[in-house]
Amino acid sequence: MRLTVLGCAGSFPGPESACSAYLLEAQGFRLLLDFGSGSLSALQRYAGLDAVDAILLTHLHCDHMSDACDYVVVRRYNPQGPLPKLPVYAPLGAAERIAAAYSPDAEPVDDVYNFFRLEPGTFPIGPFTVTVDRVNHPIETYGVRIEQGGRVLAYSADTAPCDALLRLAQGADVFLCEASYLDGVDNPPDIHLTGGEAGEAATKADVGRLLLTHLVPAWVSEASTVDAAVAAYAGPVEVVRPGSRYDL
Repeated sequence: MRLTVLGCAGSFPGPESACSAYLLEAQGFRLLLDFGSGSLSALQRYAGLDAVDAILLTHLHCDHMSDACDYVVVRRYNPQGPLPKLPVYAPLGAAERIAAAYSPDAEPVDDVYNFFRLEPGTFPIGPFTVTVDRVNHPIETYGVRIEQGGRVLAYSADTAPCDALLRLAQGADVFLCEASYLDGVDNPPDIHLTGGEAGEAATKADVGRLLLTHLVPAWVSEASTVDAAVAAYAGPVEVVRPGSRYDL
C-alpha cells in the first residue's frame, strides 16, 4: 500500500500546499482519500487526471471535498467521451453539496458519481478493508482505518480528542493525524487537535509512526507543533509535504 500526499494544508490552501487529499494505491487500484481545495492540480502531477478508482470524503467542509466539484468537468466532458461513474463514499448530503457548488441550479451529478453513504462500520473498497467511525468535529465527520496486505493506515480526518480516534488508530503502522492548533493556548473546543494531542493519541493507540498533517501555516509554528508531538510520543514523527510518498 502506497500513500501519496497530494495536499496537506489545514482549513484553506497554504503558500506551498493544497488542502487535504491523499492517494492510496494497492494492486493497481487508486483510492482518493479526501479531495480538498486545489488538490486536483496535484493529482495531475503525481498520478494522472483520470487515475482514480474511488473517492472517500471524510466530511463536507470545503478543504476536504471542494475539488470533487471541479472534477465533475473532468469526468463529464472528457473529449473522448464521459468517463465511467466513480464510486464516492461520503456523509449524507454529499451529492446535494457537490451539485450545489458545481452549478447555480444544483444540476445533479449522478451521471458522474455513484454515492454511498458513510456510516460507522467496516466495508471493502477495491483491495482495501475500510473502517470508519464518527469523530469529534462540528459536522458529521469520519476518521478512517484502512487495511491491506497486513498493513494498517489510520487517518484522523478533522477531529478534537475522542475515543473513536483511538479505536481507529489502535496498532496502526502509520497514523496520519491532523495537528491544526498550537498547544498551550485557548483553542476553540471540539474542532481540531494540537501537536501534543496528536502525539498523545499516537502513544495511547500504540502506532508505529506518526505523520502530522493539516497544519495551518498562518496560525501555527511547525517547529512548536513537532516539539509538542515528540514530547508526547516516542516513535518517529514527521510533518508530511505535498508529493511525499510512503510505502507501508
